[in-house]
Amino acid sequence: MISTILQHAMMLPVLTHHIRYHQCLMHLDKLIGYTFQDRCLLQLAMTHPSHHLNFGMNPDHARNSLSNCGIRQPKYGDRKVHHMHMRKKGINTLINIMSRLGQDDPTPSRINHNERLEFLGDAVVEFLTSVHLYYLFPSLEEGGLATYRTAIVQNQHLAMLAKKLELDRFMLYAHGPDLCRESDLRHAMANCFEALIGAVYLEGSLEEAKQLFGRLLFNDPDLREVWLNYPLHPLQLQEPNTDRQLIETSPVLQKLTEFEEAIGVIFTHVRLLARAFTLRTVGFNHLTLGHNQRMEFLGDSIMQLVATEYLFIHFPDHHEGHLTLLRSSLVNNRTQAKVAEELGMQEYAITNDKTKRPAALRTKTLADLLESFVAALYIDKDLEYVHTFMNVCFFPRLKEFILNQDWNDPKSQLQQCCLTLRTEGKEPDIPLYKTLQTVGPSHARTYTVAVYFKGERIGCGKGPSIQQAEMGAAMDALEKYNFPQMAHQKRFIERKYRQELKEMRWEREHQEKEPDETEDVKK
Repeated sequence: MISTILQHAMMLPVLTHHIRYHQCLMHLDKLIGYTFQDRCLLQLAMTHPSHHLNFGMNPDHARNSLSNCGIRQPKYGDRKVHHMHMRKKGINTLINIMSRLGQDDPTPSRINHNERLEFLGDAVVEFLTSVHLYYLFPSLEEGGLATYRTAIVQNQHLAMLAKKLELDRFMLYAHGPDLCRESDLRHAMANCFEALIGAVYLEGSLEEAKQLFGRLLFNDPDLREVWLNYPLHPLQLQEPNTDRQLIETSPVLQKLTEFEEAIGVIFTHVRLLARAFTLRTVGFNHLTLGHNQRMEFLGDSIMQLVATEYLFIHFPDHHEGHLTLLRSSLVNNRTQAKVAEELGMQEYAITNDKTKRPAALRTKTLADLLESFVAALYIDKDLEYVHTFMNVCFFPRLKEFILNQDWNDPKSQLQQCCLTLRTEGKEPDIPLYKTLQTVGPSHARTYTVAVYFKGERIGCGKGPSIQQAEMGAAMDALEKYNFPQMAHQKRFIERKYRQELKEMRWEREHQEKEPDETEDVKK
C-alpha cells in the first residue's frame, strides 16, 4: 500500500509540470492567433533536442556527479533502450535508417523533439517567401529574388520573428551549456519558429501558416495587406479569363497542346506553359513576356515543399538529416532531368533558331524545364495538382533510390568508404581531388579530375564543371574498387529486401525489352 502511494506521489511533479506548461501554451495560442487542437503537436514544436524531462539536478550537475562518483558502464539493464529512436550518428545507424522504406499511409513519428517539424517548417517558410516575392516583383530576375529570399529566411531574421512571439519563454530545453551563448539561443529560437510554422501548416493549412507569417513580417497593416494580397501573374492579368483563343494564331501554342494531351492537363492560360519552356537565350517576346528562369526559382521551392511534406508523413523513423538526404535524391538535377526526358519536355523547349543547346548543359537545362513546368502548373492550377504530379512522377522512385542506396552522391559515398578504412588511433585519410586538365573555350569547357587516396590514384572523371568531374571520378573509384563498406551495404540490402530487389530487376529488364520489341514491330 505504501509503495503504491509513493509511486503515485512520484508522478505528481510530472502531472503538475504538464498542467502548468499547457496552461502557458494557451497564452502562446493567443500570440500566434491560432488555437491548436492537438496540444501535443504544439508542445513538440517547442521541444529542443536537448530537452529531457527530469525533476532533479540539471544536466551539468548530473554529468559531474556521474563522472566523479558514478560507474562508467552499468552492468545491469538494457542500455540499447536509452538510444532507441534517439541515436542519429554513426555509419551503421545511417545505413540502418536509410534502408527503411516509406510507410504506405501517413504515420506519426516517435521522435520526441522538434527537428522534424523544423525540417517541414523550413520548406513552408521558403515556399511562402518565394511565392510572395515572385508575384510582388514581376520584373525582378532570379538573382534578385534569391537575394531577397535569403534576407527573409535567414536564421537571424527568423529569430527576430520568434522573439515577437516570445518563443524563448515557451521553449523546452536542457539548462546546460548548449544554449548558454546568445548566438546559440537565437539559432534555437529560429529553429523553434520554423517548427511552429510547420506545426501550423500540418494541423491547420497553408493559408493559416501564410497569415501567421505575414502578421509577423509586417507591423504596418498597409504593408501586410500588400504582402498577403499579391497580384496575378502578368500573363493572367492580360487575359483574366483564358488565353486559349490565341492558340489558333500561334504555332508555338499549337505545339504545346500536344504536350497538354500527353500529360492530361489543360492549362487555362497556356502562355504560362509556353513561358515555362522558353529558354534564357530567347529573350523578351510578347507571347511569353520573358524566359523561364524566374519560374525555375519558384518551381524549386514548390517541389521542395511537396517533397518535404511527403517525406515527413511517410518516413516517421527518419531524423532531419536522413530526410534531407532522401529529399536531395528526389529533387536533384539528375532526377528532374530524367523525369523531364521521360515526359518529352525537350521536344517542346522554345529556343532561337540560331541557338543550339550545349550538350554539357543538357542535364541542367532539362531540370530547369521541369522546375519551370511545376511553377506554371502551380500558377495556373494550384498546389494539389503539383502533389498529384509528384505522386505519379517522383515519389515512386524513392523505393529504387533506397534499394540501390542512391540517396547519397558519389563523393559522399566515397568519403564514407575511405573513413571506414582509417587506422585506429590515427587521423583518417580522406580522398583528394586534383584537376588534371581543362580544355575548350570558357563557355564550353571540359574538366578532367582525378581522385587520390593515400597517394594512389583510384579514379578519374570528366565533366562540364569541376564538381561534375569530381562526381565522375568518385563514381569511377566506387566502381573500380570493392570497398568493404559498399560491400557491407549491398549485403545488408540484399538480405533485407531480397524479394523487392528481384521484382525491381525484373521490371527493369521488362522495360528495356519494350523499346526493342517496338523497333521490331516498326521494321
